[in-house]
Amino acid sequence: MAESSQTGSHSLATGAGEPLVVCEGVVKVFGKLRVLDGLNLTIGTGETFGLVGPNGSGKTTLMRMLAGLVRPTAGGVRVLGRCLPDPAVAASIGYMTQLSALYLDLTARENLRFFCSIYGLRGQERERRINEILERVELSANADRVVATFSGGMRQRLSLACALVHRPRLALLDEPTVGVDPELRRAFWDYFAQLNGEGTTIVVSTHHLDEAARCSRLGLLRFGKLLACGTPQELLAGAGTSDMETAFLYYAARGRQEEVTA
Repeated sequence: MAESSQTGSHSLATGAGEPLVVCEGVVKVFGKLRVLDGLNLTIGTGETFGLVGPNGSGKTTLMRMLAGLVRPTAGGVRVLGRCLPDPAVAASIGYMTQLSALYLDLTARENLRFFCSIYGLRGQERERRINEILERVELSANADRVVATFSGGMRQRLSLACALVHRPRLALLDEPTVGVDPELRRAFWDYFAQLNGEGTTIVVSTHHLDEAARCSRLGLLRFGKLLACGTPQELLAGAGTSDMETAFLYYAARGRQEEVTA
């Protein structure tokens, strides 16, 4: 039976690289709220892994945990073979948050210089990389404008550039296309495909199921539990449908039934 039929499955897809991310029995509790509930998940090197689920499903908490910003209440998380949190891993991770981390009173170039300083990029290497990433996100012509004057889409492009300026091995992108127009969404995903082809492992959360179909594998989350995990094709086949929204509703309903049975 396809992997997608196994609730909470965390096996690697056929042909995936060595595990870059491993979550084992991860629980996160804030007060009385159980945000992650016994999560098991493995993400292989070179994957574009999508986290799909409604608000409150635990996507952002999991992203922050993979970035080393949140400790699990129980269970363990390993990234690049190291147990988190571990400062040695930080330089290999790029994290684009939902909320902008940009300094609005600085220019785009100055923001990028700040993030380069965090990751130890200096001198000519820093300036070369800044110019390269500005071109990749099509902001070269606006590099010396103050970010407060940017449109929402331009700020999203700059946020992405700041997360990727140091060429991380693992890119954590938390709903990177929220609030952007369809053309920019498509441009972002074309860029993600390029990055993935260059060897960057990507973990991306999204509400857009058409975007989810572009991932190599998906994890469907609900109330902190992994409902199903597999390639888009496996998930569709397991749900007996060709529509990703219908598939998600199928796994959500199955998850509710299993909770009742338990």
